[in-house]
Amino acid sequence: MTVIDKARTWKVVEERLAVETDPHKHRLLEVVLEHMLAEAVPDLARLMNTLSDHPDYHLWGPQGDHGPKGRAAVEKFYSDFVASGANHLEFDVDRLVVDDHAVITEGTMTMLYPGRQLKAMNIAVDDLDAYYLYRDRMLVVWPFDESGALIGEDSYSGQAGFVGIADRKVPNAELPPEIRK
Repeated sequence: MTVIDKARTWKVVEERLAVETDPHKHRLLEVVLEHMLAEAVPDLARLMNTLSDHPDYHLWGPQGDHGPKGRAAVEKFYSDFVASGANHLEFDVDRLVVDDHAVITEGTMTMLYPGRQLKAMNIAVDDLDAYYLYRDRMLVVWPFDESGALIGEDSYSGQAGFVGIADRKVPNAELPPEIRK
C-alpha cells in the first residue's frame, strides 16, 4: 500500500459538489476540483487554466509569505515544483467551507520529498535517491474575484513536517508506482 493517495485530495470537494444546490458555489467548487486534478497529473497548462489572469499566491509559514505573485511567477512555481520531484502529495481534507467569494480547505498535507530536494533545502538526509515523508496541518483559502475566477491560493502551514524528516525515509514498496525504483 502506498503512503500517498492522491484521490483523498479531492474526495471531500466531490462529495460537496454532489449536494451543492447553489449554482455559484457549485461553480467555485468545480474550479477548485479542476485545479486539484490538474495538479495531481501534473498538467501545467490545465492547472494554469483554472487561474485568473493575475493570480497571487500567499504561502504563509514561519518566515512569512513566500508565495509567487503574478501569472509568470505562479507558472514558474508549479514548473519548479514538478521538477523538484516533490509533487507527489495527498491533502486529506477534513473541513470544507464555501461562500460566495472563497472555498476553504483544511486538513493534513502529506508529501514525498526526494532526498536530493531536501539536500538542496539544506536538510541533511542519508540517501539522496530516497523519498522522505512530510506531514503537516494545512489550511488553504481559494479566493475568487467577482466574476468567479480563481485568483490564487492562500495557504497556512507551520511547516513542522520538516522537523525530523530525515528519520522518515519511505520504503520503495510504499511509494506510488510511478516513482518506485
